[in-house]
Amino acid sequence: MNYPNSYISVIGAGAWGTTLAALLSEKGYDVTLWTYESELSEHINRERINHIYLPDVVLPVNLKATDDLIRAVARSRYILNAVPTQHIRSVFSQIKSYVREEAVIISVSKGIEINTLFTPSAILKEIINRPVAVLSGPSFAKEVAAKLPTAITLASDDKKTGLLLQEIFNTDYFRVYTHDDMIGSEIGGALKNVIAIAAGICNGLGLGHNAKAALITRGLSEITRLGIRMHAKEITFSGLSGLGDLVLTCTAPLSRNYTVGYKLGQGVTLPDITGKTRAVAEGISTTLSAFELSKKHNIDMPITEQVYLTLYKNKAPEKAAMDLMNRSLKSEFHGH
Repeated sequence: MNYPNSYISVIGAGAWGTTLAALLSEKGYDVTLWTYESELSEHINRERINHIYLPDVVLPVNLKATDDLIRAVARSRYILNAVPTQHIRSVFSQIKSYVREEAVIISVSKGIEINTLFTPSAILKEIINRPVAVLSGPSFAKEVAAKLPTAITLASDDKKTGLLLQEIFNTDYFRVYTHDDMIGSEIGGALKNVIAIAAGICNGLGLGHNAKAALITRGLSEITRLGIRMHAKEITFSGLSGLGDLVLTCTAPLSRNYTVGYKLGQGVTLPDITGKTRAVAEGISTTLSAFELSKKHNIDMPITEQVYLTLYKNKAPEKAAMDLMNRSLKSEFHGH
């Protein structure tokens, strides 16, 4: 099926951006996938494979790739941002004059910008000044690309836009729910990566299932505290973009952030970990931003603090775990 006025550009050809570009192409939309690397766009157009970020998936024949950023967005009705959070500003600043007035932006990036402490939607609104929606939830790209059942949340400030985008993205294997809490969806999606690093450290140290269950639960508690202070809805953090995404990212080896933590727990240094992969583990930079947010809003976030000290102050993971266990005793729901 072909749709009128259905041009969609996906900016960012990592595993997630490529997967969503393929999903939309298969639904009949006219999709252009922007790649940072010119060699990658040529390879996708010629071989129908993203050999760098999604090598085991054959892409639809109607999906077009380009390394020309302006060409990618010039006629698009919908622009999907799949750029790593720390690069959104530099990429979208190049195209702000070329985005159509009626364009709607959908962000699938998960992180918090260093220095500004902006979420992806806040960065995009500041640069483009167009409506932005957020797609977030428990969704490994490889599983979605394999058409395994997945449920996700589409958050938008405008109900009509949310319902329209729900129809655009929904398939029989990719179920999309609507929500109106964009900031909550983004805070949950960003900070779960920080807790996932902690969960990986926990497993790397061999601390057991009890410890990881406690870590996930207490991690959700501190994410929720920060989210509420930033005017998110508490219920959001019990949903797909909160608890759902947190559980997935903290328990599955497919998670890049969990893997970073696991290797740290086994004694591998952070430079050695990051130097051996092209994929971005957003939780590393988000940890710094989340730590700054906890100070800005005066929120107690002990797990985030210990991950920050481990990543940025060379604290031994064993010492970080011990310090978490030896904190002063409290009521479970203090601060709520």
